[in-house]
Amino acid sequence: MKRNINFNPGPAALPLDVLKIVQEELLDYQGSGMSILETSHRAKEFEAINDQAIALVRELFGLGTDYHVLFLGGGASTQFALIPMNFIGKGQMAAYVDTGEFAAKALKECQKIAQAHIAFSSKEEKYRRVPQMSEIKYPENMAYLHICSNNTIEGTQFHEFPDTGSIPLVADMSSDIASRQLDFRKFSLIYAGAQKNLGPAGVTLVVIRNDFLAKAQTNLPAIFSYQTHANSKSLYNTPPVFGVYIMKLVLEWIKNKGGLAGVEKTNKAKKDLLYGAIDAAPDFYKAITEKDSRSWMNVTMRLPTEELESKFISDGKIEGLLGFKGHRSVGGIRFSIYNAVSLKDIQKTVDFMERFHKSA
Repeated sequence: MKRNINFNPGPAALPLDVLKIVQEELLDYQGSGMSILETSHRAKEFEAINDQAIALVRELFGLGTDYHVLFLGGGASTQFALIPMNFIGKGQMAAYVDTGEFAAKALKECQKIAQAHIAFSSKEEKYRRVPQMSEIKYPENMAYLHICSNNTIEGTQFHEFPDTGSIPLVADMSSDIASRQLDFRKFSLIYAGAQKNLGPAGVTLVVIRNDFLAKAQTNLPAIFSYQTHANSKSLYNTPPVFGVYIMKLVLEWIKNKGGLAGVEKTNKAKKDLLYGAIDAAPDFYKAITEKDSRSWMNVTMRLPTEELESKFISDGKIEGLLGFKGHRSVGGIRFSIYNAVSLKDIQKTVDFMERFHKSA
């Protein structure tokens, strides 16, 4: 079996151990005589999967039953609209930290629904950094403060989070969810598309604290209301059954790796090795983001010319390294080194980088 090293930013690498379980169970899920792809979301088999996935999220993230765990469709982009729809009341506004393309999209969606205060923006700096906490400014009457914890395209990441006091803190964690230890209780709501660190495309994790959910608007269409989905344990309509099943398996895989402490240790070693190779050749490999804002998950860099970048990508493909072409809006190179990418994979990549540099 040939397995390439997958640096795609999402859909992204899944743990091989998980894929093998899916393969084994695909035609007959635990003796049910049918595939999980065919199983009703009302069946006892899926009810168990749903309950186990909820329990694993709470366990791994250190959360209690005062947080609802939801598995929704529509991707993180749907949450860009649902969050202001649910939590900005008449005459209210919310604050947004603009640190990248997806943070900007979330801000834009909010502005279609209500007023938004820009608490910080690094747009004029080409999103090369996230703010110091003292740079985030907003009035005291905000409905919430929204941040994007990791910026997939630009390769920046928050390494500390603002203390918002009584103002709810909301975070899009799509591209660094479950990659490190955090105090998740700082957040009133977190959301993440699963297709980077938690599973396949098609399911979105949303975690909401009860006291924040209690503030949600009550006059929304049912399908747009977080309260609807919380009341029904994400079963108001047909959920992404297969995606939730794989997410449950990935969460079990993370637990078996030592939980978030275990994956953080590996992820730190991975990013140190890869950034070390970039910094060792600064005249050839140039990191795009400022050092104190570097992402552990999306490592971005440029080479001296676009021609060399194209050759780097094509030569890497021959070596079995795939999916590291930079986003079309910024160009360059981007390695997405999510949880399922191993330290061994990074070592192979660093070896390739050194050979390429010598031959250029």
